[in-house]
Amino acid sequence: MLTKRGSGLSRREFVQLAGGTLAALGMSGALTPKLARALTKAAAGRPKVVWLHFASDTGCTESLIKSDHPSAGELVLDILSVDYHESIMAAAGKQADEVLAKAVAGKDYICVVEGGIPTVPGHGMIGGREMLEIAKEVCGSAVAVVAIGSCAVDGGVPAAKPNPSRILGVDQALNMKGKVINLPCCPVNPEWLIGTVVYITTMGKVPELDGKGRPKMFYGRKIHDNCPRRTHFDGGRFVEQFGSKEEAEGYCLYKLGCKGPEAWSECPKSRWNSKESWCIEIGSPCLGCSENNWTDHFAPFYSKLADVALPYGDLTADKIGIGLAVATGAAIAGHAVLKAVKGKGDEAKKE
Repeated sequence: MLTKRGSGLSRREFVQLAGGTLAALGMSGALTPKLARALTKAAAGRPKVVWLHFASDTGCTESLIKSDHPSAGELVLDILSVDYHESIMAAAGKQADEVLAKAVAGKDYICVVEGGIPTVPGHGMIGGREMLEIAKEVCGSAVAVVAIGSCAVDGGVPAAKPNPSRILGVDQALNMKGKVINLPCCPVNPEWLIGTVVYITTMGKVPELDGKGRPKMFYGRKIHDNCPRRTHFDGGRFVEQFGSKEEAEGYCLYKLGCKGPEAWSECPKSRWNSKESWCIEIGSPCLGCSENNWTDHFAPFYSKLADVALPYGDLTADKIGIGLAVATGAAIAGHAVLKAVKGKGDEAKKE
């Protein structure tokens, strides 16, 4: 609700929020009035959000409720109409079923799905119904479907081998042929979810997606390309052991298993916990959780990737330190020779 005083957001605060959201998305400030109008409609009940929970640890909900730009309260009470969310709503049991039925009746909602979908009968039930059945019903009628977190995108940790429940991501389980917007990571950054919903609200369409159904505005660059430790990678300075002096000095974590060279996301820019920090910044290698099947594909997590070619040649990370040492030595020697030659030339002129 928009208010001048008391609880809720004032009109001025609302417009400021719209402008801040656009800035976070890298969009033109000229769209602020349009976004403010769209969010005003959202506050009145559009777009409606129906949030489904399946096989997951609710980590993405935890991530969302810790958001502060906007806060979870502003998001739920002032911007969007979250008509169904099992973890934050008061209703339970039969009442919850009635709330869901009412929420999906108008077919004008965005469906957010958290968690993978068990496809073996009896392995995933809510209120006596199969999770797969609920997903088909609710997602099939939604204006847009957003799969948040790795579990909803491709099954995530619950789908790691041997996967006896045959847990799948939303797009694969429902065979929606690429109609799902995927927001992977474990957990998802709340800024990306809010940004995606706001984009759909403002522009009336889904954002541009990559080949894996991820919005390019949040998954368009490799972590490696924007990592604050990148200069150490290029300089051949690596952490060889956790707790070492090199780790404390912020050296590259590639040799300790960092998957940043193969992981696409804006983690270095968005960060977590009020933009305070993120995995690599606190000394942990990237585990590649923005990528499909990361739990199996990137295991063991602290083992080095295959050698990664550097942008200026086919040198690998293991060779770059030696290469730079040789190049540096050659440069020093060359400088000494030039200086000696110049010195002799100056002496000759004096004579």
